[in-house]
Amino acid sequence: MNIGILGAGTWGIALARMLSNKGYGITVWSALEKEVEEYSTTRRHRNLPGMVIPGQIIFTADIQQACVDKNIILFAVPSVYIRNTAASAAPYLISSQIVIDVAKGIESGTLYTMSQIIEEELNKVGKCMEIVVLSGPTHAEEVALDMPTTIVAACRNIKTAEVIQDVFMNTCMRVYTNQDVLGVELCGAMKNIIALAAGAAAGLGYGDNIKAALITRGMAEITRLGVAMGCLAETFSGLAGMGDLIVTATSNHSRNNKAGYLIGSGMKPEHAVKEVGMVVEGINAIPAAIQLALKYEVEMPIVEAVNAVVNEGAVAKETVDILMQRDKKSELSKSALDLSFEHTVIKNRKGLGMKRVITYGTFDLLHYGHINLLRRAKALGDYLVVVLSSDEFNWNEKHKKCYFTYEQRKALLESIRYVDLVIPETSWEQKKTDVHEYHIDTFVIGDDWEGKFDFLKDEGVEVVYLSRTPEISTTQIKNDLHVRIS
Repeated sequence: MNIGILGAGTWGIALARMLSNKGYGITVWSALEKEVEEYSTTRRHRNLPGMVIPGQIIFTADIQQACVDKNIILFAVPSVYIRNTAASAAPYLISSQIVIDVAKGIESGTLYTMSQIIEEELNKVGKCMEIVVLSGPTHAEEVALDMPTTIVAACRNIKTAEVIQDVFMNTCMRVYTNQDVLGVELCGAMKNIIALAAGAAAGLGYGDNIKAALITRGMAEITRLGVAMGCLAETFSGLAGMGDLIVTATSNHSRNNKAGYLIGSGMKPEHAVKEVGMVVEGINAIPAAIQLALKYEVEMPIVEAVNAVVNEGAVAKETVDILMQRDKKSELSKSALDLSFEHTVIKNRKGLGMKRVITYGTFDLLHYGHINLLRRAKALGDYLVVVLSSDEFNWNEKHKKCYFTYEQRKALLESIRYVDLVIPETSWEQKKTDVHEYHIDTFVIGDDWEGKFDFLKDEGVEVVYLSRTPEISTTQIKNDLHVRIS
């Protein structure tokens, strides 16, 4: 297997060495001729002093050479260079290749993740390729020395994620898979901002208590945003979420933590970045984080505080004081009554009382046909879970454009008395997991899917196909609306 790595930073080189030691053919591209000459000659990376670059790794400044005749193309450039690099590489890529992104960030303005940027640039030249995101608590300095490390391979196609899992797994790196691509990428971008806050607190002379508070409350902010965007809450408590945040906010290897420390100590942000000497992705991610918080109407006080210090000239100590004096809050997002009810639902396992029903759908332009289906679904049990297609899933997998966002469709469903719980659908394959996690007795869907979900019977679930309400169609409604607008 041959792998092309685009980017010769610490992370790209650490992965190049690891993959070369597994026996793969590795070509590393850098836009800087000086880097290519230096690494080809010295077999050393200035920021990885304890590592020797294997002699069989090829360095090149020709991006075509790094892309042609490769099975995998790995993007390892800083987030601000992802778009230009993807545009340069796209003409040389083919559909049989797998693209991997290890850069972490959100593009300001478009609010695209790194994989979305790569996908857009590929689409511009008519290329459609599988993209896998690798993210997690993985400092290059430790991977370069074969220290034990875990990482997440995220892809909408779980089979492709499993291929990359096999490629990267070795005695020092353990790889987990995930299909919540947006959630994994959001974690990777946002945790850098919280790491800046943790570093700033240390620079101010504060102790471990505030660092722990910033990590946990920071992850609460990131999770709120992710769930509002249709991501899975479980992703944020995993390796790509809490795992990566812990290591980035506490490690001496963390450039975000170091930059934050320097800022907290009184150094201006631009001088702190220069002192770190490498890209500080947390600072790059702040504008997009602020835009996303506004777009999805999510409260993110720590992110806003970091923005105030980095971009608006606020004094770090005064900003901490403002955070500490915010209005009183409960740590729980739901009332005690709601939590008690949900606990009762979970306790009532199959056959012990409450019967649980699950159904799936987009539920755009909510109409009588939808409500009638939900009414009949609820009649089959006591508790109805509706799995609502996320915006990303609708666009990328169902190829549908909705009139309403996920949050708007979710709010409408929650207002219907038949619906007890709404959760996001982010992949076709999650149904098996859902029926077990929510202790489902009956799976319900429209009869236009007749027979296609019978495999769930093997999971001990009753499968029911309900007839659609005659002469009521979302597609027809959209067509009618389009005609009237035209």
